[in-house]
Amino acid sequence: MSTQSNPLEQFYYDNKAVRNFAIATIIWGIVGMLVGVIIATQLFEPAANFTQYGSFGRIRPLHTNAVIFAFVGNAIFAGVYYSLQRLLKARMFSNFLTEFHFWGWQAIIVAAAITLPLGITTSHEYAELEWPIDIAITLVWVAFGINMFGTILRRRERHLYVAIWFYIATFVTVAVLHLTNSMQLPISIFKSYYVYAGVQDALVQWWYGHNAVAFFLTTPFLGLMYYFLPKMANRPVYSYRLSILHFWALIFIYIWAGPHHLLYSSLPDWAQSLGVVFSIMLIAPSWGGMINGLLTLRGAWDQVRENTILKFMVVGITTYGMATFEGPMLSLKNINAIAHFTDWIVAHVHVGALGWNGFLTFAILYWMIPRIFQTKLYSEKLVKTHFWIATIGIAFYAIPMYISGFTQGMMWKQFTAEGNLQYGNFLDTTLQVIPMHQMRAFGGTLYLIGAILMAVNLFKTMAQGTLLANEPAEAPALLTIDEIAPEAHWHRWIEKRPIQLLVASLIMILIGSLVELVPTFMVKSNVPTIAAVKPYSALELEGRDIYIREGCVSCHSQLVRPFRSETERYGEFSKSGEFVYDHPFLWGSKRTGPDLHREGGKYPNSWHYHHMREPSSMSPGSIMPAYDWLFEQSLNTSMTEKKLSAMKTLGVPYEESQIKNAVRDLNQQAKEIQMQMAGEQIKIGADKEIIALIAYLQRLGTDINKKQ
Repeated sequence: MSTQSNPLEQFYYDNKAVRNFAIATIIWGIVGMLVGVIIATQLFEPAANFTQYGSFGRIRPLHTNAVIFAFVGNAIFAGVYYSLQRLLKARMFSNFLTEFHFWGWQAIIVAAAITLPLGITTSHEYAELEWPIDIAITLVWVAFGINMFGTILRRRERHLYVAIWFYIATFVTVAVLHLTNSMQLPISIFKSYYVYAGVQDALVQWWYGHNAVAFFLTTPFLGLMYYFLPKMANRPVYSYRLSILHFWALIFIYIWAGPHHLLYSSLPDWAQSLGVVFSIMLIAPSWGGMINGLLTLRGAWDQVRENTILKFMVVGITTYGMATFEGPMLSLKNINAIAHFTDWIVAHVHVGALGWNGFLTFAILYWMIPRIFQTKLYSEKLVKTHFWIATIGIAFYAIPMYISGFTQGMMWKQFTAEGNLQYGNFLDTTLQVIPMHQMRAFGGTLYLIGAILMAVNLFKTMAQGTLLANEPAEAPALLTIDEIAPEAHWHRWIEKRPIQLLVASLIMILIGSLVELVPTFMVKSNVPTIAAVKPYSALELEGRDIYIREGCVSCHSQLVRPFRSETERYGEFSKSGEFVYDHPFLWGSKRTGPDLHREGGKYPNSWHYHHMREPSSMSPGSIMPAYDWLFEQSLNTSMTEKKLSAMKTLGVPYEESQIKNAVRDLNQQAKEIQMQMAGEQIKIGADKEIIALIAYLQRLGTDINKKQ
């Protein structure tokens, strides 16, 4: 087509949005990593738990949300806004939507930073934010999607490059995950209950949780890799065919793998088995992406030796390969039996987060910012220093956590020759791994120092340059489909049709989702009921909400697995029917402390009183912080009746009289606990929060006979 019939059009790339998201990435990254160092320190130094608003249980979700959605999220948007415009030869569709996206996302992060330390949480991992913030996330994500697709539809480049496939799959899948996992019944502006309960809630949460890793921490970064790595190396992607194969295989297989987080749980065996099978299959497409990335650098290793930015990319892609091999291995039942609930999982997660997400983000920022500010990096030496400090930091973080995880898994299962648990006291394991946690905190501190060096380097780079806010560009107007000769490769058809690509991606991720979720909800035999299991009393329900508020689920599981080592230590293994009234489920994903599902009746009320006030008085050497505020704060019963009513709406069989008399019954049970402790010379008001928490702990696991 001649330029006369297809003239060049002038337009401008929006670099201001890229700059804004990049700055947010740097700032929130340092904040999130700093909180990570603090919580790592709290796991060997309880005194580091400053006030109730800085306790481990409350700021651990602050750390995960800050690094996932603030640091990584802003990095994704910075990279997408930079690359999408250039791949499509078009400015972003709407300046208003771009601004709304940026400021809306930052407002959501600030809301998380305020509410989580206040104990306003749903307890769902990576989805702890309450329902008004969930609605805000939905609105901002839709704005991002409209802006992205509006840009795609008015593009000047017909072919949709592989990076854009991953951006589209990310958008549609995260939308489905967020909407499904956020189904809550609001009680107030700060409180809601999940509509799912027990086993069903666990399945939905880990379908979401695993695929948040897949479609927020993986697919968008693969898209960024496909754009930025060839640009950095000035080389074409190794294999177009491999990119097609691993894209479609990845998004189809990944969605099935969530149940591998629930092996040996009360989830039906068929769902667990599906999770294992698809997790093993996942190695192939994951490594397809890694291989395509690394082989793009074939013949360019001299560049890698000289270019520190490429070193970040190579280490990042390599750690992606490591993590995506280890994940399927951890889904094997024999390995999962040892690794689950241990620090091994912490090591696995952070190899991917620090290496894959962190290092790719660092590389992209170092490459992108000088270009939009029309200057060179302030200091190449600082880049090299950052690379080596961060790499050593990952080693000091991950290796001790692997050692700690292996130690925990072995000690928990060790029996003596006489057939008794060799380490019957859970605290034996905790004390054994404290040096590993100290080394982990040191490694995290090194990684944080590296990020601070990067911030100094990049802010000085910005200061010495000038932002090219509207970068001039030109490209021919887009030809119509009819004017384009047919392509030889079949996949070219869908690459030119973004709506069809969106629909195909949606179908791919819905197949596995529906196969796993629908039978678990629709087939009653998947979650058999137990007649002896009754709803929580009003006081116990309030105590459960305090347990959720304090983030106790971050350290304690409520799931006894069917192993002799666990039934000997904790009691009868957990049954699916025991959780039918649990909105939300509280199975946990990490045992920093012992499992609590059979805690009820194990100790007298006075033991729990002293343990919460001064943990080391009951468990010498305990790393658990004291919860002084529970003894001072009065229980708020203004919403107790509303809470029971909401539970009845969700299917919990409360009688109307129980709801009407909820506060009266609560006060009566609280006074009984108060009087019982008074007989042991403990004076405490019946209206204090500790009374409700004790009531809940004493109820746990008592609906069925507990192994003595």
